[in-house]
Formats: sequence, structure tokens, C-alpha cells
Amino acid sequence: METGVLSSAVPPELAWLPPPVLDVVVPVHDEEAALEPCLRRLHAHLAASFPYSFRITVAENGSTDATVAVARRVAAQLPDIAVVVLPQPGRGRALRTAWLASDAQVLAYMDVDLSTDLDALLPLVAPLISGHSDMAIGSRLARSSRVVRGPQREIISRCYNVLLRGTGTTSASDAQCGFKAIRADVAAWLLPLVEDDGWFFDTELLWLAERVGLRVHEVPVDWIDDPDSRVDIGATARADLAGIVRLRRTQLSGGLPLAELRARLARRPLLDGAGAPSEVAGQLVAFAVIGGLSFVAYLLLFLLLRGIGTAQEANLGAVLITTVGNLAANRRWTFGVTGSAGAGRAQLQGLLVLVLGLVLTSGALALLHGAAPAAPRTAEIATLVVATAVATVLRFVLFRYWIFRAPRSAAPGPHPRRPLGSGVTASNGRTA
Repeated sequence: METGVLSSAVPPELAWLPPPVLDVVVPVHDEEAALEPCLRRLHAHLAASFPYSFRITVAENGSTDATVAVARRVAAQLPDIAVVVLPQPGRGRALRTAWLASDAQVLAYMDVDLSTDLDALLPLVAPLISGHSDMAIGSRLARSSRVVRGPQREIISRCYNVLLRGTGTTSASDAQCGFKAIRADVAAWLLPLVEDDGWFFDTELLWLAERVGLRVHEVPVDWIDDPDSRVDIGATARADLAGIVRLRRTQLSGGLPLAELRARLARRPLLDGAGAPSEVAGQLVAFAVIGGLSFVAYLLLFLLLRGIGTAQEANLGAVLITTVGNLAANRRWTFGVTGSAGAGRAQLQGLLVLVLGLVLTSGALALLHGAAPAAPRTAEIATLVVATAVATVLRFVLFRYWIFRAPRSAAPGPHPRRPLGSGVTASNGRTA
């Protein structure tokens, strides 16, 4: 069932209609009581105040009550409502399936309880329609948000988002707010890579979006918590912690084509040939950590080899050993290049960088011994520290702008990145 639904096919009952600008997906599981009021309220709001064409898709997943019957009955009574039925439960699975099957240009979702004020829907999707942003999320934790919910859920939500930011999983202020949207062109690339089928789906999608350089827009929302929520907080927390660990393990193992996705989807630098400040800063941090570990290894190897050879021989051996490991580590973790393609070429280019490093460090030692032939070991190490610092700066510049430079032009995605909705007739008869 899932394999077939994960195609780009449009539900048959809507195949004759032109593609809408917006598809709002409502994932539901055993929601026979809440579903009809949700659909009627949401449909009335969109028909009255949304200036673009739209569709509401009910993504039913594994319900055991009359949810499917309610959804189909309301869809028969109101236009622009589709129903997707999945045999297995899972909010993430339902969203991935419905979004990948949609022909809309902007994909959104909200929870069936409609806890979020619907007036925030247009501000959520407008930056995506205009092309300004790639993904948008509602935030209950923004300063201007107004939230009504119990202290337990408030504390849990804030602690969870502090954990996400503290572990570097996402910088979003509220990763789990059930109110998000994404452009279909970027969703087509990211959604097949999201593994989680449950509540961690949102966080994993945000993690991917940030890693590939998408612009994520946050919208403060007014939120009234549903007291009838049946989310198992304990089980969800355990699953989310396992998801965070899995993402870290995947990133360290290079299991995702993040560099390739950045080349396709990331916004181009503001200045040609220069990265955005946040991107450069992140690369500098990773480069510094790897460089620090490499330098410690280099000094230990130098001292070890110095006991069996001259200073120049020890320096050559230590530089050769650490440079290979340093280049491989920076290729994967600083510049996000994975896979074997181009690895050999990078190592050959790294040999040239190695030669420059050897010239600097060996030249510095030669100058020291020329000026003071009996220089003590501490003087040799101090000289190498200064020379290595200069070589490190040069290495980063060559890595970023030569060996691992990003391609100048991005390959096209499944859909061109452009403003959406121009000249589109809304379902309520207005032309945008």
C-alpha cells in the first residue's frame, strides 16, 4: 500500500482539477469525533480568507473507529477535500505519504484539534509562495506567541527544545509544533530521506532542512492546547531521544548525501565565491576541532619519531601521517562530502597542501637551527606551533575555496525555485 501511495499520483477524484497552490494535510488516527468539526471550520476559513487555490487532504492512518467514514462523508459534501487512507498508524508516515502524493506547490499540515489560530496559516505559507523561504514552522515559544496550556506540557516542551538546541539537532525555537509548511520542490528531495514514521518526523525534517542550507521561516502562533490530547508523552520522549542519537550517528557515518543536497537546494552565497557567515562559522568550528585533534596527534608523533631520527625526519613522518587523516575528517565533517566519488582527487590535491605545510614547518625549523644550532627541544616545539598555525590558516583557505569548493551553479530540482501562485484562481472564485 505505502509503496504505491508514495508515487506522485493525484487522488482520482481530484485528477480533473488544476493543481492547487496549497495542500493542507490533516493526519488523523481514531478521530471520528473531532474530524468533522475540524474539516468544516478549516474549509470555511480557507474559502473565506485564503487568496489562493487550496485542497484539504485527510491523511487517515490505521484508525479502528469510523474516522474513514466521517472523512469520506464530509469530502462528499464539501469541495476541495481529499481522503488518503493508510493501513498503518504513524503521523510521520501519513504526512510523508500525503505530501509526496500531492501535486500542490506548497504543502502544509496541522493537527486535527486545530489548536493553532487559523489566522496564522497565511503568514505561514506566504513566504513559501513568494519564494522567500523554503520551509515554515509555527512557534509556540516565540516571544509574541500566546499559549494556553498546562504547566506540565509547557515545561516538557521547553525542556525538549532546549535539548534539541543544546545537542545541535535544530536551531528552531519549537520543533514539535503541529503547524508546518514546505515547498513541494524541496520536499521531493527531503521527504524520502526522513526515516521516522511517528512524532519525531517534524524534528528530523527540520534537521535535514538546516543541514542542506534551506531557509526556515518561523511564525509566532496563538495556541490553545487540547485537553483531550492522547499523546503518550513518555513513549514520545523516548522515541525522540532515540531519534536524536540516530541522526548524530547517521551524520558521523556519512550516511546521507548532505553535500549533494546542499549543491542542489541551498541558497547561493550573497557574494560570489563566499559562503554565508553562518555556514563559514560552522565550518570553522568543525575545522578547528579536527585541527586541534590533528595537532595533538602531530606533536605526539613528532616527539615519538624524534627519539629515532632527526628533527626534519620526525617532522616529515608526523606531517605525512596526520595530513591524510586530517583531510579525510575535514572532507566528511567540515565540508559534508560523503561517498567515494572525488576522494582520490581530494587526496592528491591534499598532497600539494601537504607540501606547502612541509615547506612552512621545515623552513621554520631550518631557520631556527641556522640561527641556533643547539636549540633545545622546547624551542623546536615553539617554532613548530607558530609555523603550524600559519599552515592551518592556509589549509582552511585551500580546502574551502579549492579542494572542497561548492559548485557555482546548482543542479535543478524536481521543480524550479520560483514564486508560486501568480495568476492562480482560488477555489472561492478570486484571482490571486
